[in-house]
Amino acid sequence: MNYDLVFYTRTSGCPFVTLAKRVLNDYAVNYREIFIDRDDLARARVLEWTGFLSVPTIVVAEPGDILPISVPEPLPRGSSPRGIDRGYMITEPGSDELLYFLLRHGFISEIVRD
Repeated sequence: MNYDLVFYTRTSGCPFVTLAKRVLNDYAVNYREIFIDRDDLARARVLEWTGFLSVPTIVVAEPGDILPISVPEPLPRGSSPRGIDRGYMITEPGSDELLYFLLRHGFISEIVRD
């Protein structure tokens, strides 16, 4: 698989963003950042996809694209997107949730435990 990983985030601090970046950096996974507090269209996308301004929202995209390969099914109104793997998108994942997402999409070849 030859996909891009796109990381929707914001400029202000967030523990979920910090955790996700640590995992991506530990595994040397390349990603592109899009800041929803600097890009109104990106902000609107995340709001539409998640129902909230949830960061990080991480998507698997075709090379050079910033949209998920396929649009995920909508969540029930008011439901939290936290940690839910929606195919080509995951939002506010824990480290294990993110690792399995990356493994499934071929960004990493194995999960290494200390």
